[in-house]
Order: sequence, then C-alpha cells, then structure tokens
Amino acid sequence: MTTSDTVAPRAGTDRTARRAYALNAAVAWLGVVLTVLLSGLGWYRPAPLEPGLYGDTPLGAAGAVPRLVDTLSYFTIWSNIAVAVSVTLLALDPVRDTVARRVLRLSSLLMITVTAIVYQVVLAPAIDVAGWSLLTDPILHALTPLVTVVVWAAWGPRGWVTARLVPGALAVPFLWIVWMLARGAMVDAYPYGFANVAELGYAVVARNLVLVLLFALALAAAFWRLDVVLRRRRSLAPAG
Repeated sequence: MTTSDTVAPRAGTDRTARRAYALNAAVAWLGVVLTVLLSGLGWYRPAPLEPGLYGDTPLGAAGAVPRLVDTLSYFTIWSNIAVAVSVTLLALDPVRDTVARRVLRLSSLLMITVTAIVYQVVLAPAIDVAGWSLLTDPILHALTPLVTVVVWAAWGPRGWVTARLVPGALAVPFLWIVWMLARGAMVDAYPYGFANVAELGYAVVARNLVLVLLFALALAAAFWRLDVVLRRRRSLAPAG
C-alpha cells in the first residue's frame, strides 16, 4: 500500500447507497441486540464447560451481569458493533469525510472479515450450535460480514483504504486484546480456545494473536488493492 492513494471520491452518497448503509447497520445491530438480550435473559442453551473458557456463570438473574460482560468481551461482538457504528454514521451522513470515520470504516471491515474467517476455519468445527444460537450465530458470523463486504465493494466510500490508516484501524483490535487478557487474568477465563491463557500460556496465546493481526494486515492489503481496482473501473465508466 502507498500513502499516495488518498483521493476522497464522493462515491456512496446517493440515495441507494444510504439505503445500503442503513440495511447493513440494521443487520449488524440486530445481531448485537439479539445476542446481548438473549444472553442477559439466560436463554442460550448452556454449553459444556471447557477449562479456561467463558461459560461458568450462575443461571438465571444471578448470572445476568457476568453473562453480559462475557458476551461483550467476545471479539465477534466488538467487530459487529464496529460495523454497526461505522455504517450508521455513513447512513446518517455519507458526505462527511474525516480521518476518524475512515479509520473506523477500515477497522470494522477488517474486524468483521477476520471474525467470519476465523469462525468458519478455527471455531465452527468445534462448536455444536443449538437453541437460540441457530439464529444469532449466522447473523453475527456470516450475514453481517457478507453484507458488510458487499456494501463496501459496491458503495465504499472509495479511497478510504490507505496504508497510513492501518495503525489506527488496528487500535480497536489491540484494545480488545488488552481488555480480554486483563479480564482473563482476573476471572481466569477467556473467550476462545486460541486465546486460552489458562491452558496454553501467554507465549502461545501471544503467538496466536500475532498471527491473527498479521492476517488482518494481509486483508488490509487485499482490500486496498481491490479499492484501487474499483476506483479505476468507476473512473473509466461512461458518464450517465
């Protein structure tokens, strides 16, 4: 990636684009709200407890707060919230162009793509999805990522993926890592097997997290290249 590709086209500001952003936001918020609500109510079917992982919370109202904190500590929820906020802002005001909005757009795109791929490749084969998870898991891990990438590819905004924004785009994932590890040290539980310090130790977990971050950098490069191609095609398209 180069820092010279910083043109800020006004693509994605028409009525169709705003509707697409609004649809993207609605799907993302639906997944987050349903998951938080069902978790707080304790309606998810209890999964077999695994040492060092989330899930060892009291049933009923007594476990509502720890269940909610667990839920809000998953990277999946962070990535879906990042998408929801980013596209909500675009739906409300697609013309406004700031560094913060560009960073959030790129961060949410990288996070939700990592969520989808890691879930399908690493986590899904070991998970027995049942009960309400049959509804929320596809929204969080498949539908929202798919809609987000399609909307970005179709409506951008173009020119919002640049090398200088990547460090900022990784700030939210870094913040999640700090939160997840700090909370894990206090409650001795972690959200994912590859981040289970209690079982793997800090060295192995650090290696796993670095690999995920490197994968995110590779995705950033891929999205940048695709963004360049899409901008060139739009600039060559005949007017009208």
